[in-house]
Amino acid sequence: MAYHIPEEEILDPTGLAQLQRKKLARMLDPVRSSNPFYGGRLTSTAFDALRDPIEHLPFTTRTEIQRDQLDHPPYGTNLTFGREHYVRLHQTSGSTGQPLRWQDTAESWDWWKKCWGIVFRAAGVTPDDRVFFPFSFGPFIGFWGGFEAAAALGNMVLPGGAMTSVARLIHLIENSATVVCCTPTYALRLAEVAAAEGIALAESPVRLVIVAGEPGGSIPATRQRIESSWNARVIDHAGMTEIGPWGFECVEAAGGIHVIESEFIAEVVDPKTGALLPDGQSGELVLTNLGRWGSPLIRYRTGDQVSLTRKRCACGRWFARAEGGILGRVDEMMVIRGNNVFPSAIEGLVREFSEVVEFSLVVEQSGALADLMVEVEACPGAESDTLCGSIEQALRNRFHFSVRVVSVDPGSLPRSELKSKRLIRRSSSIESTP
Repeated sequence: MAYHIPEEEILDPTGLAQLQRKKLARMLDPVRSSNPFYGGRLTSTAFDALRDPIEHLPFTTRTEIQRDQLDHPPYGTNLTFGREHYVRLHQTSGSTGQPLRWQDTAESWDWWKKCWGIVFRAAGVTPDDRVFFPFSFGPFIGFWGGFEAAAALGNMVLPGGAMTSVARLIHLIENSATVVCCTPTYALRLAEVAAAEGIALAESPVRLVIVAGEPGGSIPATRQRIESSWNARVIDHAGMTEIGPWGFECVEAAGGIHVIESEFIAEVVDPKTGALLPDGQSGELVLTNLGRWGSPLIRYRTGDQVSLTRKRCACGRWFARAEGGILGRVDEMMVIRGNNVFPSAIEGLVREFSEVVEFSLVVEQSGALADLMVEVEACPGAESDTLCGSIEQALRNRFHFSVRVVSVDPGSLPRSELKSKRLIRRSSSIESTP
């Protein structure tokens, strides 16, 4: 199995469209005939994979997948082959509701590694790099695909499960890691621990920090803080347990994520109407994966808000590019006193204040109106009252509504090696975390 096919990445738009259609046609044949979840949908729709617009096919939603798994436990019916063909099982973190369980055949898992090979090569990772993975290695898919892809590409891979943050820092330094794969939150957490322990993180051999799981890698202030703490380049990556590793940042052009269009068909739709939107307009990302035949997703509404542009990049690829990365989750958009704002936009401002170690966002609903409170942990020696006042003023100036900013005790906000949960919603004294 080739885990990196450069000639597919440099195809022009016409060549890419032809490649996508061929892969779609090959996938739909077995899915139509033996996948219970999609079989009825596809046989009842007159669709020529080589010619017809993909929007002729129906959307697939997370709610439908969840319902299918509840009705047909434990894995649902989106399985193209018999049980004996599946070799991997992962599940989502449950950050947006009921966790999804996802199985992969050996061939589908090879496809995962192929996509990750594209991510690594676009980031400038070479076989000489030593790649460290400080995550739990549990059922959450995390960086499992990256770990196995790096090994398949010839890299030394360094697992960091079942270690404290201090132990992980010592491990990556002692073993001369040059690339680290983690969430943006955990990259900042490791920097925080290194500073507290007197570990000279910026002097380590690490030259690349590949981040995923949160939008922080494409938020300039968060990115700058990670890069300055590690003295390393940040590379953003995007993926989902159920759809696959769909996006990467190329080393030549920071500030955006390419869709791997040799392995995915990407659309952007209006979140409310489902209507297709033109390039450059912000909307919900819809993806169809083309190599995960064992448990495919066709026109899957990801819930990610993006703005796609299509032109040749400085890296030489024509792949669609999500400008600014993932702008936010459609279901996390906050409506504060009539103003629409994503948590990532608030993070972008709060991270500009170097005195802030960690923060959380609390949306307090009172009737039809909602207010936002930002809780911040300040670094030792910072004047908390002054800091909170400065952040309040900056938020008012940028977003044109008032936000209450309060200081909390050092270490009181949660840290996570996986996805952070910074958004809390409160209503009528009932608190929920999406």
